Amino acid sequence: MNPLTRWIRRAPLQTVMGHRLPEPRLTWGAAAMALLYLGVPVLAVGMVIDALIQLTTGRCTGVWCWFG
Repeated sequence: MNPLTRWIRRAPLQTVMGHRLPEPRLTWGAAAMALLYLGVPVLAVGMVIDALIQLTTGRCTGVWCWFG
């Protein structure tokens, strides 16, 4: 079995006292935390870059300048 099919293969069904356990799944809370964990730093870096460009050139390049 190659590594790709081994990675894709599902785990065997788990049971406890005859009851099937639900499979692990992505929840809304986990998705929100991942979005915060990845999105906030990207937005912060973008804001810093926009601020540096505005300070050096005097020209606003941020999205808020287009609509403000």
